[in-house]
Amino acid sequence: MSNKVVILIATTLLLAACGTVPQRKAEAPTSPPAAKPGGAYLEGDGPGANIPANIDAIPDAVPKSEPLHRYANRPYVALGKTYVPLTMTGTFKQRGIASWYGKKFNGERTSSGEIYDMYGMSAAHPTLPIPSYARVTNLSNQKSVIVRINDRGPFIDDRIIDLSYTAAHKLGIVNNGSAEVEVESIPPNSIINTITAGTVQSRPLNNESSASAAVAAFPAAAASAVISAPAVSSSAVAASAVAATASAVAAVPAVANTATADPDPAAPPLATAPKSSNTNVYLQLGAFKTQDAAVAYLAKMRSKLGSLGKQFKLTNKDGLVRVHIGPYASQSEARSSADSMESKLGFKPIVNLP
Repeated sequence: MSNKVVILIATTLLLAACGTVPQRKAEAPTSPPAAKPGGAYLEGDGPGANIPANIDAIPDAVPKSEPLHRYANRPYVALGKTYVPLTMTGTFKQRGIASWYGKKFNGERTSSGEIYDMYGMSAAHPTLPIPSYARVTNLSNQKSVIVRINDRGPFIDDRIIDLSYTAAHKLGIVNNGSAEVEVESIPPNSIINTITAGTVQSRPLNNESSASAAVAAFPAAAASAVISAPAVSSSAVAASAVAATASAVAAVPAVANTATADPDPAAPPLATAPKSSNTNVYLQLGAFKTQDAAVAYLAKMRSKLGSLGKQFKLTNKDGLVRVHIGPYASQSEARSSADSMESKLGFKPIVNLP
């Protein structure tokens, strides 16, 4: 066969190939991948090679009063979404999907500037104050842990919190990679801690008055500060756990969402709660360690709510200065009023019997 014929045949085959549209082979639906030995996680992430032998004995975080981070609570942008972190927290509850992040981020700086320790009891949350504490409960098995919030994230789908590896392990979600949870903020003095043999056993204060007495370090939060986790398509973010470090978010100018209003000149004088009085029912809007902070917060609440035909007052009880509104003729009336306030404030005031 001559060289010309060979060249002609090769050219013909090449042109035929170029004119053919590649056909994608139909793919049958696949089952979820089997869990990896260390659990489900993003490629390159995982539990690490040195999992502590006593990981189940690692204690929960112990809530304590800490100053808020100077920079980590400013509004920021992640994946095109603006978030406004809370700088005060009262009763914050949220349900959604929790995930975890491990060795890929271990040793990196968190949004607080601290070094991430995947074997500690910490978590990343889009808007809870940094630092603050939260109880996370796995709704499928009712296991519960307390974590310290020191990072931002996750910013993917319906996930509301990213847990450290140890926290995820103790909740029983490592193998699946995620689980539906409830996240509840914990003011520093709102739990009773019993420290025994290096572990922390915690239980919430159940009665309303005791729980309200615990809101010392952070008063009840304004609703406008809460921004839910954004919906991000899985194709936009190929990650099962995304934690935002300081370099992963773009800061935007800070907004004032703290109770920094000038003291109200018409603020009522500080009263001492009577030892026994069930005739007048009040709603508690917040509780503070100092009168100055309570007065400033009262001014802010008055601005938000107006008069409502009720009286704002400060009450000194159990070592805290409480901001009350009322009185109400009954607890039922007070609860109804609290329900109507929730849309304005973003939290529901609690019924208090001064």
